Amino acid sequence: MIPTIDQVEAKENYRLEVRFRRPSETKIVDVTPYLNKGVFKELRDEKYFRKVRIIFGGVEWPHKQDLSAETLYARGRKQASPTRRSSGRPHTGRR
Repeated sequence: MIPTIDQVEAKENYRLEVRFRRPSETKIVDVTPYLNKGVFKELRDEKYFRKVRIIFGGVEWPHKQDLSAETLYARGRKQASPTRRSSGRPHTGRR
């Protein structure tokens, strides 16, 4: 089964909280291993990192850096329940 992302939220320390619809799980993905590689270097800017959004089944930042749902699911650490940040709402991929 190909995982389906329902929601993504940027967290502190270059982590993403990703809620998957299929399978129904929430995972925390540490993006720091990518930060010194090519186009991903721009993600070191925390303000820019927080601009993550869902697109075409994966996640993407404004200058087209992207990670697939499969990569996020495989590298994520399972969470019991999603958390919320107080400064705003997570991106749901819905308008």
